[in-house]
Amino acid sequence: MKFAEIIAVTGLPGLYTVVKERKGGVIVEEMESGKRRFAPARKHQFAPLESMAVYTDDGDAEPLRKVFDRMLEQQEDNPAPAANETSERLFDYFEDVLPTYDKERVHSSDVKRLLKWYHYLLANQLFEKLGEEEE
Repeated sequence: MKFAEIIAVTGLPGLYTVVKERKGGVIVEEMESGKRRFAPARKHQFAPLESMAVYTDDGDAEPLRKVFDRMLEQQEDNPAPAANETSERLFDYFEDVLPTYDKERVHSSDVKRLLKWYHYLLANQLFEKLGEEEE
C-alpha cells in the first residue's frame, strides 16, 4: 500500500482506501473496520494523505508525510499523546514535532485528527508497510 492510496473523506471519521470509482462518487473501504460504503461526490470531498500538509509560519506548508516521519523519529523520547488529551497538551507536543507550525491556522481539531491517523497507522504497523512500498 502506498501513502497516496490512503484517503480522508470529509464528513466521515477515519481513513479509507478507494475500492472503485462510480459515476456519482466512489466506493471506499474503511481501513479500521474493513466496511465498504458508497460516498457520493456531491456530499463528500476526497483527499489523499499524500496531498495534505500542515501550515507553517513562513507561509509554506510541511507535507503530512514529513510530519509523520518526525513523529516517528521522536516516538521513543517523546511519544505522541492520545487525541483526547487537552488542547494545551496536544499543542505542546505538536510544537516539539513541528516548531514552525502556524499557530493561527492550525486548530486543535486538526491536531486531534492528525494524531488519530498517526496512532492508527502506528498501531497497525502501516508505516513499515508504506515505507517498503515506496522504496
